[in-house]
Amino acid sequence: MSKKAKKTEGGGKKGGKRKADGALLEGRDLALVIAGAGLDKKALNVEIIDVRGKVDYADFVVVMSGRSDRQVNAIAQGIEAELKQEHGIMALGVEGLPQGTWVLMDFGDAVVHVFHQDTRGYYDLESLWIDAARVSFDDEQQSA
Repeated sequence: MSKKAKKTEGGGKKGGKRKADGALLEGRDLALVIAGAGLDKKALNVEIIDVRGKVDYADFVVVMSGRSDRQVNAIAQGIEAELKQEHGIMALGVEGLPQGTWVLMDFGDAVVHVFHQDTRGYYDLESLWIDAARVSFDDEQQSA
């Protein structure tokens, strides 16, 4: 078995992730937990994009922004910490720390992009999946 296969065994794109209580945390639920963790760190403009059937590396893409490099790093680290501590899930890969302009996190079923708000506008990733469904969630904190 390859090193990557060992990493994703019991989780990842096809199998979901096991929560600490043994329950399976899969794509949509995983994306919702990620969005909530980002909002806990005051992430802005959080979007969950359903990319099933559009890409083969994930089922959901979660995009969010921070106002500063420091906040971008705090959001990414907060997501990592909550998923590990509360759900026993570790990222398969993290890129972009500590620069803090764009952090990419791979959780198998869900991929997370945490942008500095200026960088997000420049790359405009959401337009890549303009025709993809958005997952609605309780986003009252976004308007706070």
